[in-house]
This record gives sequence, structure tokens and C-alpha cells, in this order.
Amino acid sequence: MAQIPVVNEKDKIICYKDRKDIKQEDIYRVSALWVTNSKGEFLLARRALTKKNDPGKWGPAVAGTVEKGETYKQNMVKETNEELGLQNVEFRKGPKLRVCGNHNHFTQWYFLTLNKNIREFKIDSREVDEIRWFSKTQFKKEDKNKFLIGAGYWVENF
Repeated sequence: MAQIPVVNEKDKIICYKDRKDIKQEDIYRVSALWVTNSKGEFLLARRALTKKNDPGKWGPAVAGTVEKGETYKQNMVKETNEELGLQNVEFRKGPKLRVCGNHNHFTQWYFLTLNKNIREFKIDSREVDEIRWFSKTQFKKEDKNKFLIGAGYWVENF
């Protein structure tokens, strides 16, 4: 099982734990990718129903927990390939945000502008059930319970 870096409030590693041993109070690291296209739409992914945390909820196009020996960026490169089948993409580094609640982590955001049809992506069904381009108008009409907490913030601020 993968070892996960546990960090302090300043995002400094204090120890490593097996993923299954992470407690709610432990702070860990996540990388996430916000993908947009030239039409102003954003790509969201619906988490696989087999996922332990938030199964079936819509969230960022790509997200993953940073593992021992990885940087945020290395994790993002790996997850982008695993979850969307994308390689050799140039994403821009965005803000690092602290998330507190049911899950306790730092999320390093990355941004990518990409014009692809949904059928051009190769999603990993163990991670993602489906992906979809959303416009801001479409997103606002959706039931917010379908989305991860924070989705409204991303839509308004990214």
C-alpha cells in the first residue's frame, strides 16, 4: 500500500502513513487539475462508485493524493495520464489551498486549456465513471449535492 506524507500546518512533512491509516485530523497533500476549453467550459469528472471517499460525486477533471517520494507536480503528471490518458501536457501552476473538514489536506491546483471532444480522453474506470464539459450556466442549474464540496468555489474563482 502507498505511503502518504502527513504534513503540518505549513505543509512540511512530519511522517508517512499507509493510506488506510490516515485519520481525519491528519493533513495530507492533493494535486488537482482544472481543465477549460476555448468555449469557456470546464471539464469535470464523476468519481467511480467504488471510491472510498465521495463515490459518484463530480469534481475536478483530475485529482490525486500525493504519495511518498512525489512532488505535487509529479503526482499531477501521473494522475493526468492515469485518469484522462493525457501525456506531455503543459499545465500552469495555480494556487495551493488548505481544505479542512471531512478531509484535511493542502490542494495544489494546476490549470490546463485543452480543446478535446470527450471521446478523445481515455478515462480509467477504476477512478472515474464519466467526464463532461460544463458551462457555468449548466453548472448553476445542477443539483449541488452531486458535486464535491468546494465545486461552487472553483467554478466562480477559476
